[in-house]
Amino acid sequence: MLVESPPEQRAETVPAPPTRRVVRAFGLVLAVAILVLVALASIAIGAKELSLGQVWHGLFEDSGTYGDVVVAERMSRTVLGLLAGAALGLAGAVLQALTRNPLADPGLLGINAGASAAVVTAITFLGVTSLSGYVWFAFFGAAAVGALVWFLGGSRGATPVRLALAGTAISAALYGYLQAVMIMDDAALGKMRFWTVGSLSSATDSTIDQVLPFLLAGTVLALALARPLNAMAMGDDTAKALGANLNRTRALSMLAATVLCGAATAACGPIVFVGLMVPHVVRSFTGPDLRWILPYAAILSPVLLLGADVVGRIVARPAELQVGIVTAILGGPVFIYLVRRRRTAQL
Repeated sequence: MLVESPPEQRAETVPAPPTRRVVRAFGLVLAVAILVLVALASIAIGAKELSLGQVWHGLFEDSGTYGDVVVAERMSRTVLGLLAGAALGLAGAVLQALTRNPLADPGLLGINAGASAAVVTAITFLGVTSLSGYVWFAFFGAAAVGALVWFLGGSRGATPVRLALAGTAISAALYGYLQAVMIMDDAALGKMRFWTVGSLSSATDSTIDQVLPFLLAGTVLALALARPLNAMAMGDDTAKALGANLNRTRALSMLAATVLCGAATAACGPIVFVGLMVPHVVRSFTGPDLRWILPYAAILSPVLLLGADVVGRIVARPAELQVGIVTAILGGPVFIYLVRRRRTAQL
């Protein structure tokens, strides 16, 4: 469902009052503090119980004990959660601005479906079994679908509605292909069942090294698009009058979202609702200015992702509940609430 942003939610045309800027800045510092606490909790809390002494020893000494090994694994998991969460939050904020749909998420343009279809193909037809192999196929699938959506959406003449419709159609086709392949190949189904729900449990330093350059590049590009996307939020004619290049901004926004979401999905699998919930909630506090929405989303999205991961480790001890399942359980009711609240506001 495409929803055009009402006038009161469009980008600001004048600078925020000093008091409001101070509140936003203070809120950003508070968000960073919360992120640090959640990251520490992600290292200290898990399916395997460790004492605070073991956690401290594992962080600052390297003697190869059991506790040290567990802490090292959790460090990689936490770092990947920080990176993937920030990427999903930024991608969601950019896509909501690009499509002018506050209920959009990275799955709207088919990026998750492209990554999943590529991994299924690699497993079934090419015999790829390692996570390091999944990363590159998933990223290629996400990038290919992003380019296809841009082409079908009209390329230089793309509009938010055409991009969203193209992404929805491609997603439906690819998920049909994905289900058909997994049903026909039991081996592929067994290997894919953990990746498709989204998980941080397979995080390694190698995985982080492979996706880090893409995540950094996508983050820089997304932050640089704040001003032109603010202009586009006021309408195409106004944006042109302000000197914004609509085609270039849309193309770069597609590229940023594809790189960010593609890299995060490649490393963790498709994780839903993070890119939808956080930018939407952040907007209610910061207002429509993307110069504030993007930094807040980049900080608070990892808070949600790592928090959900910690919950998943606790509720199913000694086993674990994948983070993608936890975010889906949390995100479903939140999404319904947001839709109902928006519908009520329009009546």
